[in-house]
Amino acid sequence: MLSYLHAFHAGNFADVHKHAALTLAIAMMQAKPSAIACFDTHAGSARYDLTDMRARKTAEADNGIQRLWRQRARLASPDWQPMLALLTQLNPTPGSLTVYPGSPAWLAELARPVDTVTAFELHPNEGRQLQDWAVASGVRVLCQDGLKGLLTQLPPAQPRLAVLVDPSYEVKTEYRHVADTLARAWKKCRHGVYLVWYPILTSGLEQGLLSALANGPVRKVLRSEVRLHEAPGRGMVGSGMLVVNPPWTFDQRFAAMMADLQDAEGPWLSATQDWLVPE
Repeated sequence: MLSYLHAFHAGNFADVHKHAALTLAIAMMQAKPSAIACFDTHAGSARYDLTDMRARKTAEADNGIQRLWRQRARLASPDWQPMLALLTQLNPTPGSLTVYPGSPAWLAELARPVDTVTAFELHPNEGRQLQDWAVASGVRVLCQDGLKGLLTQLPPAQPRLAVLVDPSYEVKTEYRHVADTLARAWKKCRHGVYLVWYPILTSGLEQGLLSALANGPVRKVLRSEVRLHEAPGRGMVGSGMLVVNPPWTFDQRFAAMMADLQDAEGPWLSATQDWLVPE
């Protein structure tokens, strides 16, 4: 069983990047009334305590969501409001940010009555916590491999589809597995909006994923990357998001959100955006 637990990394700069893309995509898709089937392939345990021993051991949230939270009144893009509103709801004590939602919680809170949310989680302990949380959320939890499970669920009964693919990439073969799964999923449901997170590493392992997608069948893939100004000498130095079939003008609106991160408290993150694969 893999050892990765997101509680050590909840609310870090990569979560800010990932969940900003997720909330914007869902909000833009909901401009139309038709139902959306939402899938989270690597859900984790849904909610995280930022004061927990595991979160404080790495203190990654300090240079992620906590930094954004301190700057919330100065963010120029109105597209931050759905994220800020949910964080305020979960953290009612003024000036305090101690609870951070994982991706299934973001999806559950954003979903309308016509939308559905399915969350996959393979880790047994994380899966049990996810199931306990999901009782009151309306989220369907499947304790199985999310990449394999996703393919069995497509195409969905709903007319539209949103998928978040967010593995830990602990195993090097996951980069290729993600690319292969995305290609197969796209062939089953070509109109779906697929969001894929990946780490940017000093080793460059993520290039295998990017090359496979750039040379594969999937079309219209937007790439957004943010990098730490004060990056560590090894390991993860940045965060990447791929958005397949982004809603119209998503690229412009997301670029504006990322520009806000570059202005917060001086140097923090640098952002770039381009089309990995054009339409």
